[in-house]
Amino acid sequence: MKLEGSCHCGAVRFRLESNTPFPYQRCYCSICRKTAGGGGYAVNLMGWADSLEVEGEEAIGVYLATVDGRPGSVERRFCTGCGSALWLFNEKWPDLIHPFASAIDTDLPKPDEIVHMMLEFRASWVDVPQGPGHVHFDGYPGRSAEVWHDRALVGGGTPDRETNEG
Repeated sequence: MKLEGSCHCGAVRFRLESNTPFPYQRCYCSICRKTAGGGGYAVNLMGWADSLEVEGEEAIGVYLATVDGRPGSVERRFCTGCGSALWLFNEKWPDLIHPFASAIDTDLPKPDEIVHMMLEFRASWVDVPQGPGHVHFDGYPGRSAEVWHDRALVGGGTPDRETNEG
């Protein structure tokens, strides 16, 4: 699926291909929450780095969050004009770009399940939905986003259900 996204002020527009366009994973870590989380969390998608096309590259800034007192390796791209969070890039997975669902203008499919992760860092004011369709993890889930999508899309059940911490 072709994903098209932009910042709020329109200085940056981007497109990329994704075979995993479901905004299913909400990250409550302090970095995602403070840089992109209007609801107290951020939602990242997955797309192919070699398909990324960008207009307005001169308006893009890069933020490397400090992790354990050192700059982290995850590059967070944002618009320097309006501050909109655009996408993540991690050198561990050079084939992938992780756009924030909040920056995507394409109508996204609704997932059957929402994974709530990094809940140990959740802000006290954030209510986390409970019940069917919501799976919770204090830290990172035991499987990657790609594995979750593969299992969910082929009807293999709920990924990480057996490692659910909460």
